[in-house]
Amino acid sequence: MTTASVPRLTDRKRAAIVEAALAEFRSKGFEATSMDRIAATAGVSKRTVYNHFPSKDELFGQILRELWECSAALNAVAYDPARPLKEQLLALMQQKMLLLRDPYFLDLARVAIAEAIHTPERARDMVAKLGDKEEGVTVFLRAAQADGKLKAGDPAFLSHLLQGQLKTFAFWPQVAMGQPPLDEAMQELVVRNAVEMFLAAYAA
Repeated sequence: MTTASVPRLTDRKRAAIVEAALAEFRSKGFEATSMDRIAATAGVSKRTVYNHFPSKDELFGQILRELWECSAALNAVAYDPARPLKEQLLALMQQKMLLLRDPYFLDLARVAIAEAIHTPERARDMVAKLGDKEEGVTVFLRAAQADGKLKAGDPAFLSHLLQGQLKTFAFWPQVAMGQPPLDEAMQELVVRNAVEMFLAAYAA
């Protein structure tokens, strides 16, 4: 490992603060969590916490940003007109399934959803600050439509429809009810059926 690849101390402290905030928000809720407690859990001074994040709102905003960035791999998948659409959708949804199994992603989601329920205006404001970058599956589906492989329709709606089938089995039960992740056989079954049902309705 090169010196350049070793995280700087300040970066490690920032990551520790975010992880501590995530743990405390999940355990006690946003309002009941103090910056003092976050500092103690992170093993840093309160001044260090404030140097990185001037407020709890800033910390919550960072959690939302990380939740968004966890999906970056899906945003990087481009539609390939030379490959069968079903093959590409299966690969894309398999990537999505891997994300839905990630414990850190699920913790981020739990905290974000809990705060959105208790203080929806804060969540709306934070989401608005993230900008309006279009989600990767939406971009993929729009490209497939332009290539004549999918029927016309709102690609954002189609994206929610397709991914929602995965979340029914591999996200909401785990986030809301503490169920374990799906085993590999069930993951494959859910992905394949979701893609086949989607194409049965929307393939051109």
